[in-house]
Amino acid sequence: MTDLPGVPAALARALADKGYATLTPVQEAMCDPALAGRDVLVSAQTGSGKTVAFGLAMAAGLLDGRDRFAAAAVPLALIIAPTRELALQVQRELDWLYAPTGAVIASCVGGMDMRAERRVLDRGAHIVVGTPGRIKDHILRTSLDLSGLQVAVLDEADEMLDLGFREDLEFILQAAPETRRTLLFSATVSRGIAALAKDYQRDAVRVATEAEREQHIDIEYRAMVVDNADRENAIVNVLRYYEAKNALVFCGTRATVNHLTARFNNRGFAVVALSGELSQSERTNALQAMRDGRARVCVATDVAARGIDLPGLELVVHADLPTNRETLLHRSGRTGRAGNKGVSALIVPHNARKKAERLLAAAGVSAGWGPAPSAEEVTRRDTERLLASPIFAAPGTAAEADLVALLLSAFTPEAITAGFVRQYMAARSAPEDLRAADSKAPVRLDAANSVWISVALGAAQGAEPRRLLPMLCRAGDLTRGDIGAIRVQDHETLVQLSAASADRFWKAIGPEARIEGGVAVTRRDDAAKSGPATPAPATPRPATVTRLSPPAQVEPSPEQQRPEQQRPVQVDAPARAPAPAPAPAAGPDPARQTRPDAPKPRRDGPAPGGPKPHARGPRPPRDDARSAAPKPPRAPRKPGQLAARPAADVAPGAVTEYRARPQADAPGRPAAGKPRFKSKGPGMGFEGRKPGAGKPGGKPGHRPGDKPGGTKPPGKG
Repeated sequence: MTDLPGVPAALARALADKGYATLTPVQEAMCDPALAGRDVLVSAQTGSGKTVAFGLAMAAGLLDGRDRFAAAAVPLALIIAPTRELALQVQRELDWLYAPTGAVIASCVGGMDMRAERRVLDRGAHIVVGTPGRIKDHILRTSLDLSGLQVAVLDEADEMLDLGFREDLEFILQAAPETRRTLLFSATVSRGIAALAKDYQRDAVRVATEAEREQHIDIEYRAMVVDNADRENAIVNVLRYYEAKNALVFCGTRATVNHLTARFNNRGFAVVALSGELSQSERTNALQAMRDGRARVCVATDVAARGIDLPGLELVVHADLPTNRETLLHRSGRTGRAGNKGVSALIVPHNARKKAERLLAAAGVSAGWGPAPSAEEVTRRDTERLLASPIFAAPGTAAEADLVALLLSAFTPEAITAGFVRQYMAARSAPEDLRAADSKAPVRLDAANSVWISVALGAAQGAEPRRLLPMLCRAGDLTRGDIGAIRVQDHETLVQLSAASADRFWKAIGPEARIEGGVAVTRRDDAAKSGPATPAPATPRPATVTRLSPPAQVEPSPEQQRPEQQRPVQVDAPARAPAPAPAPAAGPDPARQTRPDAPKPRRDGPAPGGPKPHARGPRPPRDDARSAAPKPPRAPRKPGQLAARPAADVAPGAVTEYRARPQADAPGRPAAGKPRFKSKGPGMGFEGRKPGAGKPGGKPGHRPGDKPGGTKPPGKG
């Protein structure tokens, strides 16, 4: 690896020390001497070795024929990445690639201490790697000087445009010298990428490798159709079936990441989480745990779909379907990298199969369709791995001989083997029992091979199929496939059972033929001939007529709880003339001569004489002796003067009050502003109180024992 054209010898030695025997197509293309000093637009698949490719491409210009860099001053190269994880990964790749040259590589990423980054930049760096937002901040704070920049690299440029970093990228490129060299790497060349290359590159050379045209040839795509309720169980079985060294499970939301992480922890998986809500240190620790083997499963959002390189990643599981083809390709591109093989498994709910088919067709990949691994398949795979384990083929050592002899003398070979198997299986999570993908589809039973039963619960008792189905399954030892049609009627429900399960059902419910709650069940052989039942029409209730009569003659119906709220019904019948009211006796009104503590009689019907007229209409004349008696003329008085009734008209022991209340100008009522006189005494209804009750100026209470009223606030009445 020391004879690469255009590659400095120091970098060739670093490649050999890392174990590189051959270069990937994009790396070979970037080492072409014809591209020296040229702007390049590269489109290559994820995992094709782009980081090493642009590291080799810019090395000759940065070293300028030297084997080592001079003392660091202003940065010579700037690499911009869309995410913090990708920027730190690029820094690690360049660290070992440029280690023989003595290059100082600094990082400027969001979430890290900006003061520490400023101190590193002040001491000098040859190469700076960072995210767009943090690099822009350093430029604005004058802690990053781009005056000596020779090369600018935009890694995963399409992702940076999707994340809304276009303005930041334009700001950074405008701050860099126009004589710089610009290398633009992107998985796809969209219209936005082409526009960015046209504005900020000079005569760029388009580089497209053969691997780009053949998407992910090292990745096996599997589409697994599952029941909606078994998505999590299917993921557990997929992880157990493949037993990958490293696996990535992609979710659509952070909440799903947290849920699956807790679920896998409970199942004994060594799992870490990776999402945008975690701090930078937590995300770095999670990736490091995957790299050093402390964790085997990483549950992540699409923040890990771009540029994350996990060595030995063998499995990618799409717990939630990707939203577009680019996300599918970038998620799957985390595996099958650098010539290694990988599996990309899509968990497809049975009602989302069409969506998954369109997604795969848009991405240009073909997948093998089938169900998720069952519990039996996982167990069979465990047995195959156990028998193929190299621990049985390795010869025993002298240190193990004594322990082997001790075990053989204490236990039989069968007991030793059983103990080994139990220990082997205890270290692995038990597989899940999955239902068929279409288990929620309605079951259709043949009429010739089915029987009907009647359950004494109907619509009148609130019966519903979703309640009856689990009740019958629990009580009658049935499954969902044993039950066909369910017809809910008014007072019973007809249920279709398969003929094979009928005997088991009757045996389970016993001779009393009752299920939960003591509900009776009978056999109905005639139900098969009848179609879906329709509820009988409700019997109309007879109309209730309330006749217009005096209150004493109205008797409420038994169903009527509050007769006073029953509205009179007008009927086409000749109105009966009201009976004439008897003439009152001389003296006080006998209707008001009641005890003060007696309740006021409730009127159970309309007032005599018909409905109450409109409030502002003329009052009908009163047909009694008092209205017929002539009223004495009132003495004239000045405006504002209060008139008192003669003392002879006031009952003995009464309290005479004078109240000036404004009244509306209406026929038959005092004009506004006129005073109103009220006389109260014993037996005068609910307003009567003894002298001295209540506060001075206050309103008297309605009944004995009420609290006395207080002074009326101003402006009220």
